[in-house]
Amino acid sequence: MTNESELQARYAQTVDKLSSCVEKYSREKDSVTLVAVSKFHAAENILSLAKVGQNHFGENYVQEGLDKIEQLKPEFEKLDHPVHWHFIGHIQSKKCKQIAPNFDWVHTVESEKVAQKLNQHRQGLPPLNVLIQLNLQNEESKSGISPDELPELASCISGLENLRLRGLMMIPASTPDIDAQRDIFRQCKSLLDQLNESGFELDQLSMGMTNDMDAAVLEGSTQVRIGTAIFGPRPVKNP
Repeated sequence: MTNESELQARYAQTVDKLSSCVEKYSREKDSVTLVAVSKFHAAENILSLAKVGQNHFGENYVQEGLDKIEQLKPEFEKLDHPVHWHFIGHIQSKKCKQIAPNFDWVHTVESEKVAQKLNQHRQGLPPLNVLIQLNLQNEESKSGISPDELPELASCISGLENLRLRGLMMIPASTPDIDAQRDIFRQCKSLLDQLNESGFELDQLSMGMTNDMDAAVLEGSTQVRIGTAIFGPRPVKNP
């Protein structure tokens, strides 16, 4: 486990930085949710942050996420605020049976097959909040669909009773150029606006991480996924 005081200090700095960005760009208070990306980090670290108010955590790997959810459930039930789990990794269709009933948000839907399987395995529960993952720069190393595929997939998801389409998610190519960061985030926001103009009611943009949070908030992000700035260097995954 990371030193608790160091962890909470980094967390407080991240919260302050996000609040400053929101204020600087005249965004409404609490309009941007901080999702703490906790992959490879110990459950004890997650609990430490939950105890000081953090209530959204993102996991990339199904089994690791399920283990933490199960381990922390008794502790989270003692808190005075709910904790929400976000699945933010690539989705294998065979894993939908595990993802659908255990997570509150799924950021990485990119096919009708996955959407239908998530819907199938969410029966009897409140609708699962889902985001469509975009790949706007055609990066082979990253998942996501092209803008041309977006309207059809959005329509499919909207017709599934156990899913609630909330918006879009993207992971841009890494660059220190804030103008380039802003440009790609602006494209994502434009696609959300186009969907809403065509009759959808979407309210979420999951974009922005540790090194491009500023640009993401400026361009309309409603969820930033922050790992390193909060938890420190990522531990090596056990083989």
